[in-house]
Amino acid sequence: GRQDHDLINCPNAFQQHFSEVVFGEEFLNLGIDQVCSLIASDMLTISSEEKVFEAVIGWVRHDKEARQEHMARLMEHVRLPLLTREYLVQRVEEETLVKNSNACKDYLIEAMKYHLLPADQRASMKTTRTRQRTPISIPKVMVVVGGQAPKAIRSVECFDFSEERWYQVAELPSRRCRAGVVCMGGLVYGVGGFNGSLRVRTADSYDPIKDQWVTIANMQDRRSTLGAAVLNGLLYAVGGFDGSTGLSSVEVYNVKTNEWFHVAPMNTRRSSVGVGVVGGVLYAVGGYDGASRQCLSSVEAYNTNKNEWTYIAEMSTRRSGAGVGVLNGLLYAVGGHDGPLVRKSVEMYDASLNSWKQVADMNMCRRNAAVCTVNGLLYVVGGDDGSCNLASVEYYNPVLDKWLLLPQCMSTGRSYAGVTVIDKPL
Repeated sequence: GRQDHDLINCPNAFQQHFSEVVFGEEFLNLGIDQVCSLIASDMLTISSEEKVFEAVIGWVRHDKEARQEHMARLMEHVRLPLLTREYLVQRVEEETLVKNSNACKDYLIEAMKYHLLPADQRASMKTTRTRQRTPISIPKVMVVVGGQAPKAIRSVECFDFSEERWYQVAELPSRRCRAGVVCMGGLVYGVGGFNGSLRVRTADSYDPIKDQWVTIANMQDRRSTLGAAVLNGLLYAVGGFDGSTGLSSVEVYNVKTNEWFHVAPMNTRRSSVGVGVVGGVLYAVGGYDGASRQCLSSVEAYNTNKNEWTYIAEMSTRRSGAGVGVLNGLLYAVGGHDGPLVRKSVEMYDASLNSWKQVADMNMCRRNAAVCTVNGLLYVVGGDDGSCNLASVEYYNPVLDKWLLLPQCMSTGRSYAGVTVIDKPL
């Protein structure tokens, strides 16, 4: 895709692709003035202000002795008030580089104060740090990878939101359903799954600009119906099924080394698990444990600093094969099934309250559907209703608390597909 030197000569490209470049060598080698002007920009394209904080910490740690004196100057441009309370308390306040600087602690206090004020009084705090960034939005494309229709397929189709149409792109190198699918650094990854006869440990990555798939390093374990998510620039593959048992194991892919390594396992075996990341914490939601022969309502959270999983509040209902997505800092569990019963109900987890709350039902019962978030809406793609694979897509509007069907269906009904969102290749 984009060559490194283009980014230096073109600060706009840096702003637009901030989330992808922050873990790269080139960003880490910028000077203090360049980093400050970059993170001060209103035009920074980021999914969350967390990315800016992590970028600052990463840049300082890259040459800690020389750079830690710049912490206060950098933190002036990190919009801490826009972060969630959990992230401020669990991540920012715990960061040694912040603890060692009085000025940084003052910025933290400012953010805490912002959260203590009633919403209508927050506007009285006049500082750039409470202002939302307003990037020019790059048009988005939803990428649906593989799935069952009714057998495992290679097809990959994309929905262009600006043109409101579906189109096919390069097929997967081999048939894949029940895989984990994420986007990281502008590439789409498909990991594990089922190829029609075997559970696999293989993984592929797709470059939207070249319209090309390449194979990457194998996972250490075979796993299908796994959960996959990106946290701190690493790809997590969580749980799943290896052909004989449900898995509690979790492994992590590092793009730079093209290697997988295990981290702490979950407390429960979970096949057909859904995962999502909120506030720098990875959540594993529901699934099926094989041992109790029960679908699960339990949920656990992974803390990267402690390398440990802890149980959090349970859902109101058992859900295996639920779609899991994150919208506006809230975690959604969508549909799924409990034994033969396929659900259309949806619940939402608020980490600051450690509680689940029911929201509006979908239009259709769905399990094994794929979920993603675009432009403030939560999309649920395909799945099956217990008898048929679905070609329909519906989306949730949190302001209206309402689900609407996308007028355009996929070319083929598919369950167990993966979905992610990328910038439209121009």
